[in-house]
Amino acid sequence: MSPATKTPRIGMISLGCAKNLVDAEVMLGSAKSEGFEITRDPAEADILVVNTCGFIDSAKQESIDAILEANRQRNEIRPEAKLVVSGCLSQRYSGDLAAELPEVDAFIGLDQVPEAGAIFRRVLDREPNGVLNLVTPKSRYIPDFATPRFRLTPSHSAYVKIAEGCNHPCSFCVIPQMRGRHRSRPLDSVVREIRSLVAEGVKEINLISQDTTYYGMDLWAEKAGPRQPVDAARGTSLIHLLDEIAQIGGEFWVRLLYTHPAHWSDGLIAAIARNPHVAKYVDMPLQHIHGDMLRLMRRETSREHIEALVQRLRAGIPGLGLRTTFIVGFPGETEEHFESLLEFIEAVRFERLGVFNYSQEEGSRAAKMENQVPAHVKNRRHRRAMELQQKIARETAESQTGKTLRILVETPNLGRTEHDAPEVDCRVVLVRPAEPGTFIDAKILGAQTYDLLAEPL
Repeated sequence: MSPATKTPRIGMISLGCAKNLVDAEVMLGSAKSEGFEITRDPAEADILVVNTCGFIDSAKQESIDAILEANRQRNEIRPEAKLVVSGCLSQRYSGDLAAELPEVDAFIGLDQVPEAGAIFRRVLDREPNGVLNLVTPKSRYIPDFATPRFRLTPSHSAYVKIAEGCNHPCSFCVIPQMRGRHRSRPLDSVVREIRSLVAEGVKEINLISQDTTYYGMDLWAEKAGPRQPVDAARGTSLIHLLDEIAQIGGEFWVRLLYTHPAHWSDGLIAAIARNPHVAKYVDMPLQHIHGDMLRLMRRETSREHIEALVQRLRAGIPGLGLRTTFIVGFPGETEEHFESLLEFIEAVRFERLGVFNYSQEEGSRAAKMENQVPAHVKNRRHRRAMELQQKIARETAESQTGKTLRILVETPNLGRTEHDAPEVDCRVVLVRPAEPGTFIDAKILGAQTYDLLAEPL
């Protein structure tokens, strides 16, 4: 640190999903409580943190590239600055990375997130003496209401992590290996955080975890004991959480992200429908629809279950916007399996949909499966699926013409409907500027493939 610098400065490059973003916010909150000044300019940082993603190959490569680029910039601008790597890639591969990237000063994992400030101070004061690897196996950390956070989202929108880890056995995924088993936050902790955010003026609360619909189920099991049946009426659940949120005053949306089709109930559907704060939007990654693929993916659901659930959701939640994602090119996927998926997409007409090429993840069950699908076949299937969804999305958007919709204004000329989550979904282009961070009514004038064109009223 330069002698002219009054307080140490810390910069953050955060990659990956919203769950990783919350970890970044907690680390920065911890750093601020330790006396660090937070900067958005890497050239000013005494410590630069790269918060990595390790989910799929492309994300891992992006993380490695970001680390190397951060080191290059450091060497050119401030060679005395420190470089710290955190996040899922660090949690999973810290031993290998420490050997391959000796230019990194320290690696921290998920359990070090809440104490990051003290660790950054230690790194700053430490004499160069090899790589400091503080990653511990089998992450157990979960944030709490009292955990300091420095939010990186716009002032009107925030993510609230209600649980950490995952218990699902999906054969394509290694998240449980990185983030551990599912563990829910206490209900009071979540509600207090949401109350605080609403009091600060936040208009959109995005509830996140690896599986938000599993929220509280681990707590029931602990109370019931190993020999007792688990009863939803006994303890905390997403239903209870939504009912508590309904008691909070103010004008805001609550959005459900990352739900799993195995854990929906009629009670949860009813809780969403009756709660004026809950956006009529459900994010439910399905991954595939053909029974063969669902079994190989170990998705714990059948085609019949999924089709019936979609019908129940749309019947039980008027005005619902349903978002899902699918994987194409999973090992063993044939043209018949893929055509079945296309037929399902055409029939259901999801309001929002994304498609991913299967990524052969080291350490997953699927990585060892036979009949891996060639890259060019994955790409062709991805292209066909997205072309179909683009047609559906255009028709869906055009059907909104003439309607008056409630819009959350993001920037003076851009907003989102309740069917649009930040970063991943569509936008509303406003023909006249409006105040960011407010709700307005707007008349839909037309569509631009995915996005809508609207006039504020």
